[in-house]
Amino acid sequence: MKRAVCLLSGGMDSAVSTAEALHAGFEVHALSFDYGQRHSIELEAARRVAAHLRVRDHRIVKLDLRAIGGSALTSAIEVPKDRSEEAIGASVPVTYVPARNLIFLSFALALAETIQAHTIYLGVNAIDYSGYPDCRQEFLDAFERVAEKATAAGAERGVRFSIAAPLVQLDKRGIVLRARELGVDLGLTHTCYDPVQHRACGRCDACRLRLRGFEQAGLIDPVEYL
Repeated sequence: MKRAVCLLSGGMDSAVSTAEALHAGFEVHALSFDYGQRHSIELEAARRVAAHLRVRDHRIVKLDLRAIGGSALTSAIEVPKDRSEEAIGASVPVTYVPARNLIFLSFALALAETIQAHTIYLGVNAIDYSGYPDCRQEFLDAFERVAEKATAAGAERGVRFSIAAPLVQLDKRGIVLRARELGVDLGLTHTCYDPVQHRACGRCDACRLRLRGFEQAGLIDPVEYL
């Protein structure tokens, strides 16, 4: 069976992206990161989603991005709340973790080379994204070129690694509807940047984008909000 490494954060997008890999017939090896983020809730969600989707295995890599900081998710910076749709995506927000997807994809590439997988899935989307530069197709294309030069598999055996982003051209409404088609229980996922006792705030950028997606899809978000 062909194998794929799937970045699984515990959020809605990564859950649907992982389901897409399974739907495409891949044996899925899920990879999550304990990187010093504000809350461990997302890792709990990643474990739930991995079990729900019955992936082949699920690994959690520990690294400390708090030593670098520079983000509201890894340091004492306030998470923005109640921003308008116009403000969300207008510029890179303080919830951006410097080079996070580049770091995570590098780990995913190392795992892919080790287990002889040639495809890496991640749940970025460029239409309804929150202003992050590492959620764009240009970045993914550039990483594929780097993967060819950075690995023994690429340099010596001509292996071509593919970065699959099946949601990159979907908005949140489309992702919610695709989750329903694939049978993904979004009640198991976690999106909020600033939850309180496992309840989503409903006010941060991530919550607002998620809630808008459910509203536009004509569905009710199953997670609990404050």
